[in-house]
Amino acid sequence: MSRLRLTRAVYAAIRAHGEETYPHECCGALLGRTTPEGWQVEAAVRAGNTRTDSAHNRYQIAPAELVKIEREARGRGLSIGGFYHSHPDHPARWSETDFAEAHWLGCVYVITAVERGKAAATNSFLLAGTTEEDKQFEQQEIDVIETDEPLEAQFESKRA
Repeated sequence: MSRLRLTRAVYAAIRAHGEETYPHECCGALLGRTTPEGWQVEAAVRAGNTRTDSAHNRYQIAPAELVKIEREARGRGLSIGGFYHSHPDHPARWSETDFAEAHWLGCVYVITAVERGKAAATNSFLLAGTTEEDKQFEQQEIDVIETDEPLEAQFESKRA
């Protein structure tokens, strides 16, 4: 099973964003690096939810904002490793709509359940497969790193 690794600060930021936007879904991108074990996320970038018809149970990131986030990632030597969003008063598992609208193969999709305004469970799912026809979500373990030191520096010090 692949793993998602992120710092305590990133984990807390994702959950706080869900609480702040309740009762609507929040959304954002996760910036990091891929390793043989899975994604190492170093930053969560908030995005605006452009869904006005059903923002309480759907999200969408504007294409122009996504391009801006991707440029920011490249400028920091990172890649978009996935996306996060909240599920207000709904479990932290993907919905049929989440699956239908997920197209970034190899990326992670993190979902936080926000119950009555308070972040509850947070889960991660890797969008696996090689084509749109064989894509599937695989649940991942989330490793929260207890430091705000950049993950790259942390892993280099462990290798030394």
